[in-house]
Amino acid sequence: MRGRSEGGRKKRVVAFVCFVAVVLVIVYLFYGSSDHRASAIEYGRKLGLGGDEDETKKDDTSSYDGFTPRSFPVCDDRHSELIPCLDRNLIYQMRLKLDLSLMEHYERHCPPYERRFNCLIPPPNGYKVPIKWPKSRDEVWKVNIPHTHLAHEKSDQNWMVVKGDKINFPGGGTHFHYGADKYIASMANMLNFPNNVLNNGGKLRTVFDVGCGVASFGGYLLSSDILAMSLAPNDVHQNQIQFALERGIPASLGVLGTKRLPYPSRSFELAHCSRCRIDWLQRDGILLLELDRVLRPGGYFAYSSPEAYAQDEEDLKIWREMSALVERMCWKIAAKRNQTVIWEKPLTNDCYLERESGTQPPMCRSDNDPDAVWGVNMEACITPYSDHDHKTKGSGLAPWPARLTSPPPRLSDFGYSNGMFEKDTELWRQRVDNYWDLLNPRIESDTVRNIMDMKASMGSFAAALKEKDVWVMNVVPEDGPNTLKLIYDRGLMGAVHSWCEAFSTYPRTYDLLHAWDILSDVSKKGCSEVDLLLEMDRILRPSGFVIIRDKQRVVDLVKKYLKALHWEEVGTKVDKDLDQDSDNVVFIVQKKLWLTSESLRDME
Repeated sequence: MRGRSEGGRKKRVVAFVCFVAVVLVIVYLFYGSSDHRASAIEYGRKLGLGGDEDETKKDDTSSYDGFTPRSFPVCDDRHSELIPCLDRNLIYQMRLKLDLSLMEHYERHCPPYERRFNCLIPPPNGYKVPIKWPKSRDEVWKVNIPHTHLAHEKSDQNWMVVKGDKINFPGGGTHFHYGADKYIASMANMLNFPNNVLNNGGKLRTVFDVGCGVASFGGYLLSSDILAMSLAPNDVHQNQIQFALERGIPASLGVLGTKRLPYPSRSFELAHCSRCRIDWLQRDGILLLELDRVLRPGGYFAYSSPEAYAQDEEDLKIWREMSALVERMCWKIAAKRNQTVIWEKPLTNDCYLERESGTQPPMCRSDNDPDAVWGVNMEACITPYSDHDHKTKGSGLAPWPARLTSPPPRLSDFGYSNGMFEKDTELWRQRVDNYWDLLNPRIESDTVRNIMDMKASMGSFAAALKEKDVWVMNVVPEDGPNTLKLIYDRGLMGAVHSWCEAFSTYPRTYDLLHAWDILSDVSKKGCSEVDLLLEMDRILRPSGFVIIRDKQRVVDLVKKYLKALHWEEVGTKVDKDLDQDSDNVVFIVQKKLWLTSESLRDME
């Protein structure tokens, strides 16, 4: 009897262990790190929102089985900060073989069509409408970006400080603990600029800050009429760019890895690296040569790093090798003081022509287009100046703010005349006035700060906003005329991008999106208009606006999805101007602030 009893107990134990094992496997499959996105994808599929391979037709209406959903599914709360093309989980799931030493894991890797989420990104629990500019430069709501580890990690450097329900930004950085404003003034003093103002009478307008942290350097440059593109990857200092954008400071996610930066040649007057932890000597100096490509003739590279002043043997060795490299690149030291060195790029090709044969790095081939950037690999070569820049001994740009409305010298690259440029500038001034008439009374002087022009052409939309306290990310499509260099020549900023893919920014980044014909354009490419609407919703802040200027067909399509997107109509106007797209309709919507049921329960 005892033997039968023990045998029964053993069977029950085995059955119990098997049951527990099955439960654990189910829990792992649902919550496991190897497939966090699966639940969101399956949720989307249940509502007919695409995802299966046999439903991956490029026409957006076909993937919705011919009906318009009353609502889109909501992504899991864990994806409230999702950046689809910079998603570390995607890299793990797809087992991408990337070279970590080349920073390839911080470069763009977009999900294939069947792995797209097709769901709305929820705001974090307790999300609040962001603090308005200029107050936002110095403080943001903690609940909007609930990450405080940088405040502890960088507590001795004054990056950020947690105070109650807010995060404060004292203006410090790794190299400038006592404030970016003092550091900026010292740089201007080193270069003997009038009144210790770095903009040098409007001659220095565009800056590239690599490894920018929370972008306090760029934030404090704005008061000097200097516009900085602050760039950093989503690395161990994660959310640094999200903090910058929440503060209302121009910034973008990116890395100096293997691909060219999404900016044309000769875009910036100054590049800046303050303890940015970049090995500038790697791969024959390829990263420094990429900086050289985007610097203007006579541009500066300000480098604040131990190699510039430390006396230990390792730092001295790096300094000697870096000094030799930049000398072969024809850079000269403009100033060196304490912990900072500022190099200056030559104004003409003369030094390049005088180099001995075989000098490294070589000059780039004549067929190497320095303005081709989308998906193009970096090359370890020096980009020579155009004949125009060589003869004029510089870019020939007017000082700011005159350069905003002065025809850029590179207009001739596109066959555009000065008259065409001036007409375009005036046309968009009128259009922006009309936009703001439609936005009233929902918009005040501080309602919007971060703006994106999704198809910027020559940048005249952004130019028309000069008197408003805003900044504009001007996006130029990758397959059209690369007019981004005209935008930089006007003293504005932007990036090249394909709207068939997600943009490299966090959710809830922009207060206003300007979509001129962009939905029609993606449809012509065979990409999904609805996918783009979901992407626009991802990067748009709650209470933010979308200005759609497109065909009536597109406006009708957007209207079908207003309820599903939690958008509401603000105004509609048929385009009456005399330009070639006069059959367009202006349609303005506003995104509502919504919370998930989980968020509401947590708040209760």
